[in-house]
Amino acid sequence: MRITSKGRYALRAALALAEMTKDRELVSISTLAEAEGIPSVFLEQIFFKLKKAEIVKSVRGPGGGFAFNRPLNSLTLREIFDAAGEELTMTFCDRQKNKCSRISDCIAHRVFDSVTNRINDYLDSLTLQKVLESREFRPRSA
Repeated sequence: MRITSKGRYALRAALALAEMTKDRELVSISTLAEAEGIPSVFLEQIFFKLKKAEIVKSVRGPGGGFAFNRPLNSLTLREIFDAAGEELTMTFCDRQKNKCSRISDCIAHRVFDSVTNRINDYLDSLTLQKVLESREFRPRSA
């Protein structure tokens, strides 16, 4: 499994948006891009996908920007990754089930499938609110 820049940026931007919307209603792409050091063109593509998945809503024009459609305690990290188009699987095997003659007898496939399921279950259990409130995910002080 490898999380691409698209997935990393989507998670970082979603967490930044969650933190920023505490102080204001809407946050612009340029504000998020500057805060996270992510190219705004890339963020626009990501937020288009998040909007399509109904995770965020947008308002155009001066003072416009993005906000979440649902409370932070109901938005999971897996939803963010899924909306961004990040496929979280351990092996290419899942994508080639029809081509593999050993799939029904393959123990390794079952191991990788189990790991994939556990990772996705874990990401389903983490909401944006939980991540923001948990000390476990806070940067360690020097």
